[in-house]
Amino acid sequence: MLVVGAGGLGSPIAMYLAAAGIGYLGIIDSDVVDRSNLQRQILHGTSDIGRRKTDSAADRLGEINPNVEVARLSETLTSANALEILAEYDIVVDGTDNFPTRYLVNDACVILGKPNVYGSIIRFEGQASVFSHEEGPCYRCLFREPPPPGLVPNCAEGGVFGVVPGIVGSIQATEAIKLALGLSDTLSGRLLLIDVMRMRFRTIQIQKDPSCPACGTREITELIDYDAFCGVAVPPLDGRGIDEGAREITPRDLATRLARGDDILLLDVREPSEWAVARIDGARLIPLATLQGTAPSLDRSREIVVHCHHGTRSAAAVRYLRAEGFERIWNLTGGIARWSSDVDASVPQY
Repeated sequence: MLVVGAGGLGSPIAMYLAAAGIGYLGIIDSDVVDRSNLQRQILHGTSDIGRRKTDSAADRLGEINPNVEVARLSETLTSANALEILAEYDIVVDGTDNFPTRYLVNDACVILGKPNVYGSIIRFEGQASVFSHEEGPCYRCLFREPPPPGLVPNCAEGGVFGVVPGIVGSIQATEAIKLALGLSDTLSGRLLLIDVMRMRFRTIQIQKDPSCPACGTREITELIDYDAFCGVAVPPLDGRGIDEGAREITPRDLATRLARGDDILLLDVREPSEWAVARIDGARLIPLATLQGTAPSLDRSREIVVHCHHGTRSAAAVRYLRAEGFERIWNLTGGIARWSSDVDASVPQY
């Protein structure tokens, strides 16, 4: 079994897999232990600061279970080595926090026919699923393309509540063990959404997309430059800076203005799966990943209020649109979750 990343997610994943007795465990990570990450990367300690994460991980896992053989892969997973590395393992567990590696892992798993145990975290929220397993969907079925560069932060940029990776990583370890045991009731075809602030768990059904270039049409037969695909190498906004301020409006203030008939475009930048669960009447859905291509169609003369689940993604969208020249634009404080609690309780919480 291969764990990609020995950080916040990789820590509980690797520890529980070792404790469960997984006989051969690969850990791939090119980074070193940093003091600022220890609140969530519990695989490592203060005495490990400056060491390679793979060395620190191997020592800790050996203390948990000395019978587990740990392969230390102190390198970066790339398009050049991914197929060769992943081919040696039956199950891949993705503990990364960036889009290029997620798409890389997904495509390599689809090409090789390996199950991909997925997890994602940001601030107080997390997701988990199993992709590329039997006839189930892959990551690209859910997220066909990455969001515009700079709009969705990773954990280091956006922050994360320290226990969230522990919860999500434990779920990933559970799914990996179930796969190893041949159990059928996995998260394949389902996306688990976790909100620890409200302590809510919700599962959404996801379908395999027949037009998916990875697992549907099988157009993707080799690995590509995923940094370029995700725009990592391209300066955000064509080199222009992003205004750090995202002006906000509370749900109650927005409701008052809508009730009196103010002409406001309510823009929802969540994913279609979230839209299916809950929405605000009159809102227009433009997922964050499609915003860059859709922005030219928006009316710059109208007032726009952007919202997401809790306000993080929408704040990024507001900053982006302001840099694009939209001046009458606001972020909905607390997102649709606060709209539900403060204005309209009929909108489901999730």
